[in-house]
Amino acid sequence: MEMTISDCHLSCGDEECDRWLASYHRRIVVLSAKIEQGGGANGVERQHRHGRLTARERIGLLLDPSTAQCECGLLAGWNMYKEYGGAPGAGVVTTIGQIEGRLCMVVANDATVKAGAFFPMTCKKIIRAQEIAQRARMPLVYLVDSAGVFLPLQEDVFPDTDDFGRIFRNNAVISAQGIPQYAAIMGNCVAGGGYLPVLCDTLLMTEGSGLYLAGPALVKAAIGQEVTSEELGGAQMHAEISGTIDFREKDDPACLIRLRRLMTMNAAAPLASDPPVAAVDPERAVEDVYSVYRSDVGAQYDTRDVLKCIVDRGSMDEYRMEHGPSLVCVYAKIAGFPVGIVANQRKITERKMPGGKAGPSTSKCMPGVIYDDSADKAARFIMDVNQRRIPLLFIHDTTGFMVGRDSEQSGIIRAGAKMVNAMSNSIVPKIVLIAGNSYGAGNYAMCGRAFDPFLTFAWPGARCAVMGAAQSANTLLQIDLAARERKGEPVDEAMREKLLAAISASYMEQQDIRYAASRGWVDRIIEPHRTRVELAMALRMAAQAPIVGTFHTGVLQT
Repeated sequence: MEMTISDCHLSCGDEECDRWLASYHRRIVVLSAKIEQGGGANGVERQHRHGRLTARERIGLLLDPSTAQCECGLLAGWNMYKEYGGAPGAGVVTTIGQIEGRLCMVVANDATVKAGAFFPMTCKKIIRAQEIAQRARMPLVYLVDSAGVFLPLQEDVFPDTDDFGRIFRNNAVISAQGIPQYAAIMGNCVAGGGYLPVLCDTLLMTEGSGLYLAGPALVKAAIGQEVTSEELGGAQMHAEISGTIDFREKDDPACLIRLRRLMTMNAAAPLASDPPVAAVDPERAVEDVYSVYRSDVGAQYDTRDVLKCIVDRGSMDEYRMEHGPSLVCVYAKIAGFPVGIVANQRKITERKMPGGKAGPSTSKCMPGVIYDDSADKAARFIMDVNQRRIPLLFIHDTTGFMVGRDSEQSGIIRAGAKMVNAMSNSIVPKIVLIAGNSYGAGNYAMCGRAFDPFLTFAWPGARCAVMGAAQSANTLLQIDLAARERKGEPVDEAMREKLLAAISASYMEQQDIRYAASRGWVDRIIEPHRTRVELAMALRMAAQAPIVGTFHTGVLQT
């Protein structure tokens, strides 16, 4: 489906900006809408024929009307499992929303996608949802409707620490920590998957659903016993005989009404936090981000102008503004919530360095590159934010750390390690927004996925990889050419161009932010003009996350 600029609901009047905006709608809005359809009309019709709602219909009835949601992992599994017909959204919906005024994480199997079977990315997506809820002590609500493990991929679903069994381990640990967990069986719940709801605190089940370790056919094959689905694991049996379930419900709507009512009777489920101070509109309109931000390689913009579209007007206090200019460190408020921000500066800046008799010297800093003085500044800022016990927000648009003789002699590795050390040991919630580039060690220092971010957002068109496409493709080409030369294979200019094109195409695909989102490295791709709203909700969640312990760093190479 193609869209023109006129199809977009926003326009800043700038042709380049509008072109970027139109591209966003083509790549993300249409793709998201397609994924939200799950298994398509046939799958929806099948659910309705069995008297059941779809996962998204259930969520719509469960959450408080007209309240914000933060769906995580929508693109999980995108362009994966093609040989099996794909698995939109990895066959599960994980979203944060309010239930009776309480922020909750809802995990709903999408039975329109392969009967809700668990693919490898299904497991990773649910584990990530559990992790987010655990950090913020948000109640978890599982709407169970799954056929269990997708058997053709069992070796990638069953055994490891980020696979199927880890979900059940997390159920037990989260329950022990006093974080409420509710499970509602609203369809199939078979084999090992049966442990998920039974490991929760409260268990509901609708009539016509099934909960058993082995279905009737397998029971007959294994022990020769003929038994009906109801006798084996129906709602009435589990309510009257096994005593496994707590509430037996007539249908999906009745079950969801009961869940909402039960949520009000749980003092361990806190009401959503209000900001400590009243929110103030940003200095610039949120839509101005489209005219400020530049996505083209080599284009420049002032990161402070982006921040003015996001943070509360008059709340910015920039830390060491004249020093280490390639990173902007700011104390600010977003919708009344205080936050410390570390953002890459995407314009040429000038740094001053100690000099001899002639006095200080100056040099230019390249856009999006982290220099040693900036890394030192950021490390100190991160320590201070931890002392203040407010969340950290990292805004990525970096090609990495500065290289070369002068940078190495200035101690770029030492300064970068100091920043990574301080960030890694932070005890406050860390939120990430990948606005543009996020390459190499720059990704690490800015709290990449390996460094336990509470939530990771990204803008469409963002790029994440070990290095930029041009550098990487040429490096890989030289390696390939050298290998062919050792084998005595002749390579003419036409072959060279063909190899470079193939390598470039592969690398471009892998640095696309959709590729990262499909593998769970990004929680949510967001519309740039909604950044303030999205971050405000993230900070609302983070406000109820307990900050435990005292901030310490490891050994710093000073």
